[in-house]
Amino acid sequence: MIKSFLEKLSGKIPLKKKRHKNWSKFRKVYLKTYPRCAVCGSYKKLEVHHIIPFHVMPELELDPSNLIVLCESKKYGINCHLLMGHLGNYKKYNLNVVFDVMQWREKLK
Repeated sequence: MIKSFLEKLSGKIPLKKKRHKNWSKFRKVYLKTYPRCAVCGSYKKLEVHHIIPFHVMPELELDPSNLIVLCESKKYGINCHLLMGHLGNYKKYNLNVVFDVMQWREKLK
């Protein structure tokens, strides 16, 4: 509960929008299908990131083409979800996240 509140305060979860009733199940299935961070390949602390944020277009919440898996594991000393998905601030979003992920994945090889 405290974690959820802190995430809301940081802007990670919009305060006024409610998740789809199937989001939790959908997220689990998506993570089984894509079990690694798209940037660094980590299997730890994975997040299903919305390319176009949930609070901007809630109708894309369950659209797989609007999702990418990013981690918060700091495998290379960075939080891929925060850096790539949110440009270092959870209140922002990166519409070029797919392109940026491809660029960084190559650099980390």
